[in-house]
Amino acid sequence: MRAESSAIAQISVAVDGGREGARPRPATGGTLQAALGVTAFSLTFPATAWGLEGFGPWSLVAVRSVLAAVIAGGCLLALRVPLPGRRHWAGLAVVAGGVVVGFPLLTTLALRTSTTSHAAVVVGLLPLTTALFSALRMGTRPSRTFWTAALAGAAAVIAFTVTQSGGALTTADLHLFGALLVCAAGYTEGGRLARVMPGWQVIGWALVLCLPLSVPGALLALSYEPVQLTTHSVAGLLWVAAGSQFLGLVVWYRGMAAIGIPKASQLQLAQPLLTLVWSVLLLGEQLTPAAPLTAAAVLVCIAVTQRSAA
Repeated sequence: MRAESSAIAQISVAVDGGREGARPRPATGGTLQAALGVTAFSLTFPATAWGLEGFGPWSLVAVRSVLAAVIAGGCLLALRVPLPGRRHWAGLAVVAGGVVVGFPLLTTLALRTSTTSHAAVVVGLLPLTTALFSALRMGTRPSRTFWTAALAGAAAVIAFTVTQSGGALTTADLHLFGALLVCAAGYTEGGRLARVMPGWQVIGWALVLCLPLSVPGALLALSYEPVQLTTHSVAGLLWVAAGSQFLGLVVWYRGMAAIGIPKASQLQLAQPLLTLVWSVLLLGEQLTPAAPLTAAAVLVCIAVTQRSAA
């Protein structure tokens, strides 16, 4: 029994990164963790496209939330993590609404009619929206160079979207822009909470908080939407649940806590380019010349924003 307790304690230290108030991790480690999160997120759209081959959009979102909550809840129980303080629950609700429910649902609805490559480039605006929410919520003041580079990347994404949509925004584009807003709010609040509690607990409690809605939602959606279990649909569901919804957010929030929200958010400018690679390799999509060019343009902004935010 003593050995078991010792093992659990060691796992807790490894996962948590220390107790509240512990010395912050070096910037290099924070950047690496945030980059791992971005890599995990870059696979989300291709995995969602796979999941939609066998699940309806509402079923896919609800079931992924339940599965991720089971993983997170199991970790919280195994490590005997106490409930968060009452002052943190409002912030966790924002994380849940933006990251657990809003972004997955809106992007999944968009991917019914949009290609993953198009959606990936549109989501390139997420660093800018996250930086905006951070400035409003936490009073951060990035430099003019930071904002110039971020706005340049955003302008490239908007031009791409309008051009690819024939001069007018589609319903899928509106879903994607809505997803950007709710996700930026969830990222900002999650990054703030990750300064006072381990990042994995932030997303873990947010997932558990959604269980009263996700469980009946999953049962209802599955009763109305047909399900066809295939290798692709199961693999896609498992990735968006375990990889995107939990593990990716664990390292992402820890990275944001270490290097700051504005700097970490700009790493996501690399996400569209990575997703374009996965869309070709995993889905066999044919890219228009504008897609990689736009992704490359926003990728250049990373170097500028990272230097100005350093």
